[in-house]
Amino acid sequence: MSQLLSVIIPAYNEERYIYDILERVQAVTLAGDVQKELVVVDDHSKDNTGAEVERFRAAYPHVQLQYVRHEVNKGKGAALRTGIQQASGDFTIIQDADLEYNPEEYNRLLKPMLQGVADVVYGSRFMGDGPHRILFFWHTIGNKVLTFLSNALTNLNLTDMETCYKLFRSSVIKQIDLKENRFGFEPEVTAKISRVPGIRIYEVGIAYYGRTYAEGKKINYKDGFRAIYCILKYNIFSKQKKVVQLNK
Repeated sequence: MSQLLSVIIPAYNEERYIYDILERVQAVTLAGDVQKELVVVDDHSKDNTGAEVERFRAAYPHVQLQYVRHEVNKGKGAALRTGIQQASGDFTIIQDADLEYNPEEYNRLLKPMLQGVADVVYGSRFMGDGPHRILFFWHTIGNKVLTFLSNALTNLNLTDMETCYKLFRSSVIKQIDLKENRFGFEPEVTAKISRVPGIRIYEVGIAYYGRTYAEGKKINYKDGFRAIYCILKYNIFSKQKKVVQLNK
């Protein structure tokens, strides 16, 4: 029986990109005969994001697609929680609705999972020989500082804690009690995953096609300060009490 990859796509005002990214995701052929389901969580967009998703559904009726719309805007982290709850796959990966990350690299992340050596795989923008768009110097420094702080408290040696591409065994991520509503998801999930007994975390290099604020980038310096707060909160002041069980 084929295994299933759930692709969680949080979207807020992404009418310019959502159809294109859905096409790219559905076009990918996964290794090991793994199949895909697309889970789009519309975080109460004010544009035509929902209409673009329905246009895609009409054009590709064979694609397994779930579409969920929040009644109020809650933030990326909240959208991811909704998507994780809805996911029915053996594996779960996060895919931003913009075009910064290439779905053709799913197989790169899936490889250690399918080999049976990983429970979580991060896609690092600071490893590998793929193309990387040259954009913001201080964003890069900020990402590396946040990763360093996170590593110091989790005792992991990640190179890119803030990456969007995080692949999980669904049985693991569904047990994690997540709280953050915005971009604090990244340090929170990293902190909580790091404390799972016996967890096997891998990292692979990926390409990165970053976009500018004019092209719709939403994260800002305030989210950086929130990330520092979350690193401290979830590593020092708020330990997860629930013990996550690994099913290998």
